[in-house]
Amino acid sequence: MVRNPARIFTLAALFTAALWVGWWRHSSAMADAPEAGGFAALEAGLDFGEFVSPKKSPVGDSRVRVLRIDPRHFKFHLLNASRAGQGKRLSARDWAGRNRLVAAINASMYQRDFMTSVSLMKTGEHVNNSWFSKDRTILAFDPVSGTLPAVRIIDRDCENFADLRPKYRTLIQSIRMVSCRGKNVWAQSDKVWSAAAIGMDGGGRFLFIHSRSPYSMHDLIDILLGLPLDLKRAMYVEGGPDAQMYVKSGAVEHEFIGSYSSGSHESDGNRFAWPVPNVLGISRAGPGVREDAGGG
Repeated sequence: MVRNPARIFTLAALFTAALWVGWWRHSSAMADAPEAGGFAALEAGLDFGEFVSPKKSPVGDSRVRVLRIDPRHFKFHLLNASRAGQGKRLSARDWAGRNRLVAAINASMYQRDFMTSVSLMKTGEHVNNSWFSKDRTILAFDPVSGTLPAVRIIDRDCENFADLRPKYRTLIQSIRMVSCRGKNVWAQSDKVWSAAAIGMDGGGRFLFIHSRSPYSMHDLIDILLGLPLDLKRAMYVEGGPDAQMYVKSGAVEHEFIGSYSSGSHESDGNRFAWPVPNVLGISRAGPGVREDAGGG
């Protein structure tokens, strides 16, 4: 979802066959989902949880899906359509398949060119957007030194980003949801939408978060803080039909896609994983990791 709310969702006119494929994938993923209420281990360092929100959404099943990732077992990657050799927007599922990733989620919102992030985004020598905005959080990984945390969410109100910036090869800036003091920092609004977010818990594990059911972001943050996630920091990465999360671990495969957005796509009917230009993905750490799979 581009930051300008006036964007018209032209992809709604995609072929009916593609819509049916998206519907089948989404329905299959939902059929494999565990009972709501807690995390289930998928493999070492990777857990999947499905939670019923205590606040009912006006649309959908009022469930939040969370993938919990231990960075000691997984390597993080930023994938950009703007990077040489890519050039094409893909769904999170297709980004993962093309790059042999275990999971993928939106990396950030994007601009009207359907390629460029709304604020700072770089990985290695590739710069998708050099503009450093007023947004308060930066996901950083791929450190230049092994003494640094492999992955972190930097909060500009609590840490010196100017000092940390040259210490990480991959940087993704976006809107803060939960501050470094554990507070909900999003103002209340009448608008609701599907959402994807990235968080960090008290144990240093990272969370890929997806809610197809629309909420105001203030309410969604309160919901997340109330769930047994031990959520310490979080940043918003996408909303509406663009918001998606994909995971494939062994025989378990889930694909979650967004739909509703006040003022632009007021329907829960979307069954198609829209192509997006930038995703955050993970691969298993250790030998065999593809060097062209993005940052790190």
